[in-house]
Order: sequence, then C-alpha cells, then structure tokens
Amino acid sequence: MKVVVQRSKQAQVTVDGETTGKIEHGMVLLVGVTHEDTESDAKWMADKLAGLRIFEDESGKMNLSVQDVGGSVLSISQFTLYGECRKGRRPNFMAAARPEHAESVYEMLNVYLREAGLTVETGKFGADMDVELVNDGPVTLIVESGA
Repeated sequence: MKVVVQRSKQAQVTVDGETTGKIEHGMVLLVGVTHEDTESDAKWMADKLAGLRIFEDESGKMNLSVQDVGGSVLSISQFTLYGECRKGRRPNFMAAARPEHAESVYEMLNVYLREAGLTVETGKFGADMDVELVNDGPVTLIVESGA
C-alpha cells in the first residue's frame, strides 16, 4: 500500500460536478493498493497516518498528529501510484491491484482511520475525480506499508 500524504488547509473532491468529500484543516491521502496488500496493511497504514506528526506545535516543530490538532482526512483512491514508468513512455499499471481487491483494502483503511477517531471524507472509488487542495507548508510525504 502506498499513500501520498499532503498536509492541507482545505480540500475537496468532486465527481461530475458534485462534491463527494470536503475537509478544512487536515490531511489529503492519495491511496494506492497493490495485489499483496491485506487488511493488516490497511490497519498498519491507518495507525501510521493517524499518529504521523506532521503538524506544527507552538514552537513551530512538527510534533503533532492530525488527531492532536483535531484535523480531518480526505481519502482518495489512486491506482496510478503504482504506475511503472521506467520502460517506454506509457505507464504500466500491472502492480496496481484489481478494482475489487483495491476497493476492499481502501475501504478498510478508511474504516480504521474512523476507528482512530478521525473524520474521514472520501472521493468515489473508480471515478474520474477533480481534487482541489491548499497544501499547507507544503508538506507532502509518501508512506508505504511493508517497506
């Protein structure tokens, strides 16, 4: 499982002109799932993300998690994170999980984030989505399970 994490001041995702998820202060997650990912990867990732200290404390140091600052999460599935671009000019997506498996693991991640006490908004799995965000910092990280 691979997640691009962006600290955000505000973000929203729309599908066919309809807002499906919107947050203020928090994290935007672009979530990719590969064939081998399981529920344990989703659980590990949720624990890691919920406690990831990427928000600044009163001293300006990144010592606070999204839980600590009362932030929310906008979680968006993104199979293209597993695009292989080393050969040729067209990405190969063979490492991305099939949709039925990817959706299950993606939904598990969101369930575990909610169980951690976070408000989680989402896009629509498999849809063409428009994502808008104000990246705070900017702070952008890549987190991988099993790495």
